[in-house]
Amino acid sequence: MSDTADQAAAPAGFDRAGDILLLRGALTTRAAGRLWQPVLRAAAGARRLDLSDLTALDSTGAALVLECASACTETEIQGASPPVAAVLDRARKALAAPRPPKPPPRLPFIAAVGAWGVGRLKDMRAAAGFLGETAVMTAATLPRPGRLRWADLLRHLDEAGFRAFPLTLLLGTLIGVILAFQSSIPMRQYGAEIYIPSLVGISLIRELGPLIAAVILAGRTGSAFAAELGTMTVNEEVDALRIMGVDPMVMLVLPRLLAAMLVMPVLALMMNLAGLVGMGGVMSALGYPPPLVLNQLAQWLTLGSLLGGLGKSVVFGMVIAGIGCRAGLQAGRGPRAVGDAATQAVVGGIVATVVLDGLFAILFYRLGW
Repeated sequence: MSDTADQAAAPAGFDRAGDILLLRGALTTRAAGRLWQPVLRAAAGARRLDLSDLTALDSTGAALVLECASACTETEIQGASPPVAAVLDRARKALAAPRPPKPPPRLPFIAAVGAWGVGRLKDMRAAAGFLGETAVMTAATLPRPGRLRWADLLRHLDEAGFRAFPLTLLLGTLIGVILAFQSSIPMRQYGAEIYIPSLVGISLIRELGPLIAAVILAGRTGSAFAAELGTMTVNEEVDALRIMGVDPMVMLVLPRLLAAMLVMPVLALMMNLAGLVGMGGVMSALGYPPPLVLNQLAQWLTLGSLLGGLGKSVVFGMVIAGIGCRAGLQAGRGPRAVGDAATQAVVGGIVATVVLDGLFAILFYRLGW
């Protein structure tokens, strides 16, 4: 055992005997760096490489051996032990593989700004194309509902809706408690604590309920849609569906889109109810009985406000699901493709939800709601 270890640790060297170049010892990275130029000079004019005395070899040493073989008149390598031969075979395959493309040259500042603008225009064009394809697919499926995969729709309803109920109830209760406590501080200065239920109720039903439910949907479901479809895209399963004549929009996108649109009003309604319950608990702690709180809510909350918030939530669900599906279907092919798609789905869904909520606020203000 000690003799074998001593041989493996023997220093690397070389000898030239006529037309034979003899390599010996452990030809590792450190030894190859020291012997690279002398060995290449000695290999000039040699006809064979004798590796019978070579006790150890790594990838750098294998590169040196192959370089010497190409410098010799004949590329005959003899006497290699099985482990050394295996390392040489792996090195040959690695060197024969195609080289990675060179990174593109860095553009000047003005050109980089132009390239960024062109890239954003291409993204907008792709988004518009995806939106149009989704609309055409939905219109073509309505007369033939049998094309829709109902089992997938039910599965996505369970994943996006039922499994999100505990988180929605928890966040809704906490939001109601926080809003009630924070509102009580300035209201108490003016003796207007009685108006806390109306303030919290209107804030939840019109704005915060649908908005926070949309954030939950984007974080849980939008990222899941992007990751699942991104994995299918990376594994070329989506391409296989197209080759088999199956429309991925009908099979993969439509069930997720409908599921998100159906669960969002339920999540928003649960968020509203949980927030009102949390606010009621705070009002009870402040000394206001539940009938008084309910009277304030009935006086200030209207059916139009509730329907407006639930209508917004349907649009939020459609947009979040569409962004998630598009990010997954347009994922790249690298190892980071799925993670980038999930990140894009979450960020894009939240930003789009906030922008749409602002547009709805302007619209409702103009309509007098």
